[in-house]
Amino acid sequence: MWLGNRPASRLAHRPDHRLTDGAPMRPLACERCAAEVLVRKSSWQQTSVQWNARATAACAERDPAGGAFEGCRSLRDTIREAALRGTIEVVDGGEQPTAVADRIP
Repeated sequence: MWLGNRPASRLAHRPDHRLTDGAPMRPLACERCAAEVLVRKSSWQQTSVQWNARATAACAERDPAGGAFEGCRSLRDTIREAALRGTIEVVDGGEQPTAVADRIP
């Protein structure tokens, strides 16, 4: 089988570097509870977070019973501040978001 001008089997074994190009994931500890996760900011709108068992147990906003988890507001704030300070690289930096208070006349 061919895809375009290449055999499909050749494409199937080609590594996909889209997620590893640019900045690697970096450790970052939440300013509230010190849960340490791995973080990568692809843009101001997109953030990848990798949790491990220790971070999951330490998170102050996670339900210890394992209920639904929509995300940690404290960690989200920590990541945003780290990106603004330059501690965490924003791969596709673009224009930094402005705070709501900065936009109010």
